[in-house]
Amino acid sequence: MNVHVIKTVPITFKMVVDAYQKVKKGGKATGIDGESWQTFDKDAQGNLYVIWNRLSSGSYHPSAVREKEIPKKDGTMRKLGIPTLRDRIAQCVVKDYMEKRIDQKFHQQSYGYRPMKSSREAIEQVRKNCMRKDWVIDLDISKFFDEIDHELLMKAVEAMVEEKWVRMYVKRWLEMKTQDKEGKQHDKQGKGTPQGGVISPLLANIFLHYALDKWLDKYYPQISFVRYADDMVIHCNTKQEAEQLLQAIRARLQQVNLRLNEKKTHIVYCKDYRRTQKHDKVQFGFLGFSYQPRKSKSKYGGGKSYTAFTAEINKENQKKI
Repeated sequence: MNVHVIKTVPITFKMVVDAYQKVKKGGKATGIDGESWQTFDKDAQGNLYVIWNRLSSGSYHPSAVREKEIPKKDGTMRKLGIPTLRDRIAQCVVKDYMEKRIDQKFHQQSYGYRPMKSSREAIEQVRKNCMRKDWVIDLDISKFFDEIDHELLMKAVEAMVEEKWVRMYVKRWLEMKTQDKEGKQHDKQGKGTPQGGVISPLLANIFLHYALDKWLDKYYPQISFVRYADDMVIHCNTKQEAEQLLQAIRARLQQVNLRLNEKKTHIVYCKDYRRTQKHDKVQFGFLGFSYQPRKSKSKYGGGKSYTAFTAEINKENQKKI
């Protein structure tokens, strides 16, 4: 087995092995071919060689993804797309290659699915922002991963990635068919990147970098925000500013073929002992934490109680723990 042959695409056999080791830790769910890790590992080196050979020659074509529905907290169902093990490895190879070259281009307040960034940092940054600014837009994009526009996403990828072979593979993964539980395959009709795909979070970050992060920086530099994939909290100085910005975001999302989930998007007042205005919403959730007014004890002046706007793990996650 010659793993040192020069190929048209700069993917090495080691990159494929590294991706395999990462993906194997991520889960046992099988794709449409039903291949398990136990089966794959009977000839792991041979199987990895086939993946490498096809990826590095530009001839890798993914299989359809297996559609799976899981219940959401609100009682509705979320659709996942489960690629085959081989497609997960291939996606991881390209994701890792892209990440090393483009991660530094993302906004510093984008925390989701990035090396050297964490949900803990995002949670803490939101807490700090709530101390500085009185109002929050708790933003929810409706069915983001299902609705993301392929044409606009490819424009964003092209703006960030130079290599044509990377763009080629991204396009092929976007065009993967989905297979339902009856075994019927369906086209994506120019939109959607499956939750469950290894490369999907990176593509989400690329899309929202241009759709919202850079747009907010350009037109609303006075505001602060924290984004974790498609979960976003935006901090404003006044209620009027928050209302005007929310209207502008609504229009901006329409421009990029997305829409707000109006039931889950709210303007929230960060009420504490200093902030005495009346507002019906004084609580929001972010990454499993609930931000709201709470009784706190001062570290100074004999430990007197006061009302602070702080974060704690929400009740649902407390029960799970």
